[in-house]
Amino acid sequence: MRSIRNYKPQFPLFAKCRKRVETLFSQLDDQFMMVRNYAKNIDGIFSRMSAKIAATTVLQYINKLNNKPIGQLKYALS
Repeated sequence: MRSIRNYKPQFPLFAKCRKRVETLFSQLDDQFMMVRNYAKNIDGIFSRMSAKIAATTVLQYINKLNNKPIGQLKYALS
């Protein structure tokens, strides 16, 4: 853990990218239940995760086409 005295602010672009990635992982976990997975083997885990990530990408693309916030996936469904 860093001490407060040695804190250096992050480069704004990195902070923005990191926030987007963390938000996406949180959404995947909440909406698609990535943690709760009943796959029997590694191929099953890979195929289920790939399908869920692809579905998220499609929803983000739909939001982008409709000029909606890409991070809010529920807009794509309405």
